[in-house]
Amino acid sequence: VQLQASGGGLVQAGDSLRLSCAASGRTFSTYTMGWFRQAPGKEREFVAAISMASGRTYYADSVKGRSTISRDNGKSTVYLQMNSLKPEDTAVYYCAATWRTAVIAPGLYEYWGQGTQVTVSS
Repeated sequence: VQLQASGGGLVQAGDSLRLSCAASGRTFSTYTMGWFRQAPGKEREFVAAISMASGRTYYADSVKGRSTISRDNGKSTVYLQMNSLKPEDTAVYYCAATWRTAVIAPGLYEYWGQGTQVTVSS
């Protein structure tokens, strides 16, 4: 099982980025896929999640209204569109998968991808 995250980079405040997470190795059509982030010296925190089956979405308050999580089941890929980026969004972003539903706790996700760095300059 592999989750491959991509799309990070260095941007200015107010810019947008789209992160992608491609899953392989098993069928994730019934899983919940999530995005988390971890800034230096801080704990890993929930950003957004989506049910691959229903498309129901969940967002952290810190990104709600600025970010959209979406899925492409045919490509087993999840996207995180982030707009109006702020310096406090700077972190390593990780994608993860769990068979559980409506889950935002990182400890309950079984599969993790490598991180992709997002840096937002002021």
